[in-house]
Parts: sequence; C-alpha cells; structure tokens
Amino acid sequence: MNRAGIVSGQVPLALRCLGEVPYRDALTIQDELVRDRRDGLIPDTLLLLQHPHVITLGSSSDHSHVLASPDQRASLGIELFEAGRGGDVTYHGPGQLVGYPIVALEKGRHDLHRYLRDLEGALIDGLLELGVQGHRLQGLTGVWTSGGKIAAIGVRISSGWITSHGFSLNVAPDLGYFATIVPCGIEGGAITSLDLELGHNVAMTEVENVMAGAVAKRLGRRLFV
Repeated sequence: MNRAGIVSGQVPLALRCLGEVPYRDALTIQDELVRDRRDGLIPDTLLLLQHPHVITLGSSSDHSHVLASPDQRASLGIELFEAGRGGDVTYHGPGQLVGYPIVALEKGRHDLHRYLRDLEGALIDGLLELGVQGHRLQGLTGVWTSGGKIAAIGVRISSGWITSHGFSLNVAPDLGYFATIVPCGIEGGAITSLDLELGHNVAMTEVENVMAGAVAKRLGRRLFV
C-alpha cells in the first residue's frame, strides 16, 4: 500500500466534478494537486468543470489573437489570464466542459506528443459514443467535426511528468463569445458544439460520464469516484 492508499499494480483515476469554478481558483487547485500527486499523497485525478467567461493565453499565444478590447471584455464579463500551459489563445465559458487530468505519466508515456494524441483520441472516442464523428487535422492539436472545431487542448507537464491543464469540449456554450478571439490562432476556423452537431441538448452530467470513461481508457487507468 502506498501513501495514496492504492494497492500496488492498480492504476486508478479519481474523478472530481466541480461544477463552475473561476479560472483563477482552478489554477490554484491544479497547482495544489500537482504537488500532492508528485508527493504521492493522491492518486491520478481528473477534474471536470466549467468556467465563467474567460480568455486564456498559452505559452505560444499571439496577443493579437485576442480580438476584444479591454472595454469590450469588461462589458461581456470576460476575464483574461496567462494560463501557464502550451498552445495559443482559448475561450472558456458556461456550457463548455473543461477537463484537467492531474496524472503521473509512467516511463513508457514520457512523450508530450503521445499524451496530446491520447487526449485527442479520448475526445474522439467520447464524441462517437455521444453520436458525433470527430477527427484530427494534420499538424494541428484538437478535435474537429464536419461543422468545425469542437474541442481544444493545451497542457502542461511539470517535473516528475505530472500533467495539468488539458482539454475543453464545446457542449452547449454561446458560440458568439468565440468572436472575441482567434481560436487557437487559426484564422477563419469554424467553431461548433455538441448540441449543434446533434441538433438537441445533452445533459452535462452525461457528457462528463462519457468523457471521464474515455479519458481513463485512453490513459490506461481505472476510473473511480
């Protein structure tokens, strides 16, 4: 038995669904969990949540990709944060499912590109289970449908190969807010959502359950609550 109380040989993934969490608070939560995971105090953990309206800037961000002025952002209630992850500019808001895996990647998975492809694969698997065909685009990170980009990915790998940040999946957000940015730096790219693709709404709890299972399977983990 290790310090996290997990029997040797098991690879568990704890699921925590947090509801709506301000972006600043989510950064603090992730930092604490990364430290605890590195110290062996917790098992691998998947956070699923939503954020109030926020634009986040990754390490590769071009600030010109933020199209809304400070006054416009204030009127729309949109915060702006340096995210501390890879990637370009993203928007998060209500109706979008955000997933933050806090995972200690084992030696055979010490590969950033493999991890990004695993997250893409999990999203594609989950979308298919929900009735939507998703796919990758060569040379880009994320997931698309025939209607446009439906999921974005931006991650951080800390010492000890501990992951944080992760993915955002458009379930039923107000897509008008994406006009405030150039999403992930892709000019003119269409944005879509799960409810738009299906033509009806899906309960967020159903999407959480499906995506949690898909992430666990792709990472070779056993999901528990």
